[in-house]
This record gives sequence, C-alpha cells and structure tokens, in this order.
Amino acid sequence: MAHSTRTPGIVAGRLSAEVLSENFADLHPPLDAHEAHVAADRCYFCHDAPCITACPTSIDIPLFIRQIATGTPLAAGKTILEQNILGGMCARVCPTETLCEEACVREIAEGKPVEIGRLQRFATDAVMAKGPQPFSRAAPTGKQVAVVGAGPAGLACAHRLAMHGHDVVVFEKRDKPGGLNEYGIASYKTVDDFARAEVDWLLGIGGIEIRYGQQLGRDETLDQLVADHDAVFLGMGKPGVHALPGFDLGGIRPAVDFIADLRQAGDLSSVPVGRNVVVIGGGMTAVDAAVQSKLLGAENVTIVYRRARGEMPASRFEQDLAAAKGVTLVFNAQPVAATGAGDVTGVSFEYTAQEAGKLAGTGETFDLPADQVLLAIGQTLENAPDGLARDGSALLADETHKTSLARVWAGGDCSAPGEDLTVTAVAQGRDAAEDIHQTLMG
Repeated sequence: MAHSTRTPGIVAGRLSAEVLSENFADLHPPLDAHEAHVAADRCYFCHDAPCITACPTSIDIPLFIRQIATGTPLAAGKTILEQNILGGMCARVCPTETLCEEACVREIAEGKPVEIGRLQRFATDAVMAKGPQPFSRAAPTGKQVAVVGAGPAGLACAHRLAMHGHDVVVFEKRDKPGGLNEYGIASYKTVDDFARAEVDWLLGIGGIEIRYGQQLGRDETLDQLVADHDAVFLGMGKPGVHALPGFDLGGIRPAVDFIADLRQAGDLSSVPVGRNVVVIGGGMTAVDAAVQSKLLGAENVTIVYRRARGEMPASRFEQDLAAAKGVTLVFNAQPVAATGAGDVTGVSFEYTAQEAGKLAGTGETFDLPADQVLLAIGQTLENAPDGLARDGSALLADETHKTSLARVWAGGDCSAPGEDLTVTAVAQGRDAAEDIHQTLMG
C-alpha cells in the first residue's frame, strides 16, 4: 500500500498542545500508597485463586497483593517480575477485564473486581524506581543464543536466558527495542516513554546485546544464526498487514502504521489526522487507532466491524472506552469499496448476517464519508524462513515452543497458538528460554 497517507483532509495541529496533553494523559493514573492499601484490602486471598489461572504468566496474584497490604511493595514487585519481567508494561496494557479481573471472586460476587492491574503497576513501579533489578546472572555457561526480535517475547526470552548465564544476541530490524510495546500501543496507555525505560531496566542484567537494523532474511539467514549460535529463538511478531483489495487510494493506510507514527512523534500537534476517519476492524488495534484519532481532533470517527458486538475481539471495556471518547461503533457491516479519485472520500459498506453459521452480506448497503481510512484487519507473518512448519499464518511450535527445526524455538505473535497479547508473548518467551536452557545444559 504505497499511496500517500496525506490528503487535503488530513492535517496536523487540529488541537492545541495543551488540549492534546490533556487528551493523552495516563488512562489509569497510578495508585498512591494509601489507595494501594485500600485496593489490596479488597482481596480475599483465595487459596485456589482463579485469578492466577487466568493470568498467562501465572503470577501469584494473592501473594503480591498480600505483600502490598503488609507494606512490602518491593517484595510484591519481585513476586510479579519473577514470572513476568515485563510486568510493568503488562500492568498498563493487559486486558485485565477479560483475564485476571474477570476471574476475580469479587467480580463474580459484586461486579467489581480487585484492581489487580493497578496494584501490579504500583508494585512494579516501586521496584523500577528503586533502581537495579532484583535479578542477577548465573555463572557464565559459555553458550550463546540468538534471539530474533526485541519485542515482548524476545526480551522475555533474552532476560531469562541471561539469568541462567547464557550470552544473548538480539537481532532487531528497527532502531528501537520494544516491538509492539514501543510502536503498537496507544500513547495514553504508556506515557512518559515507559516502554523504553522498561527495556533499559531489563537490559541492566547484562549479557544481552541488541543489534539494530538487522532483519532476518535480509541481513542474516536462519541457517547462519543456527550455525553461529547454540540455539535460536524467533520472536519477530507479525510485521506484515493484510491488504484490502481496492483500498489503495490516498489517505488509506494500516492502522498499525498510524499508531507507530503517533508513538514516535515528539510533538503530538505534528501528527496529521483526518476530519472524517473510518477504522475497519474490531481488535485492540482498531480501538487504539480510533480513540487516538478522536483525541487528535478528528470530528467524526467510526469503527466498522463485520460481525456482532459480542464477537468483537476488543474487550467490552475497550469498546466502551471508544464510545466514551466519541467514537461511533458499527457492527455487522463489511467494506465493499473505497470511493474517490486519487484520494479517498468515502467507504461503501454492506450489512452482514449469519446464515447457516457463516457470515454473509445482506445486500443492504450504506456509505460513510472519509478522508482517512485506517485498516485494522489483522497482521501477517512475512519473510519467514523456509523449512519451518506452519500452522495457518503462524509458525508451528510445540508446547515447549520448539519449532520443526532443531535448535530453533519460537514464541509470541509469530507462533501458534497465540493471542496477540503482550502478556502471552512474555509467557512464551520465558518458557521457551527455560526449555532452551534445559536443552543446552543437557
């Protein structure tokens, strides 16, 4: 999709710097010590703790909340970080409303869960504010592991390998680490450049080298990495985006690119946005793109999703957040065509319905004016090495995250099964590192 992303209707500076600063303030401001104690006191400290089961990284949630309640937030932070080294970011971006907090007994009994996410942020922020991380390297093993991708999976894998005494070289195609944490998440969820600060803190363990501008298939081959290292972990995510046939006019672009540009902008008033923005898709990326378009000053922002509300991948909390920010959500409608001569001026949609278990168009159509269209219809694994078994659009990996090639593991969005969540990627990277360690040490 090489067309211009700037059209006459897409301009920067729709709102003042002061308004933008207010709009993009922290979505969930941090708890102070008193608020954290009050929130922690609501926990029942269940012995069978359904919240632990609901957490992909299996954090001992009742334990860390009890540690906060007893005035030891540093111990609480370590409890979290032992399982999830990116616990600070996950506290900010995890859809806790569909994970630990949905499983909370307080949620089931009262409709108001313990604020696990905000308590996790309180504890991990305390650890990071203290300085060096509470983990150190084991004695050097003499083994070296290559990690492809400095996103959540790759960083979690690298850190755990470094803890075990292995040397790690991370190959990252961009010029900054963090992956989607740095480039793909709404700015109001991770303010004050937290993603980079967390990576710098993580790298403090030592033994991890990141080489930037290095893309698998262009600068290194998988065969080379396997030959030069004792093991290889693939955590490159899904860098490609699905195209929508016929949607190649000016002003149409992938939502992930829009979000990345916004995240890397030093001045939000320099980020251009349309007056009438249409976002096609139903996941977290669609919501992040739509809400941020509205916060940048777009007058009309509409998310259009082809299925029913209950099937929308974005959680109900995210849907309600979008609506609260002034975004219109339209369900059961699929894109038919983009209209305009050179630059997009509108999008035609067809209503959909379930017929015999399959989604089908009803024949009834409608049009939306648009000077900017953001596509959030899924990402793809591109330039994957040959010889690796696939599971649909992802790399096939077993329960220990081994791929079909010897000495090659994979995790995160590039592998199956995956939920495209930071916390899932962290769990897979961590667990792959443990299997790599066991394999290397015999």
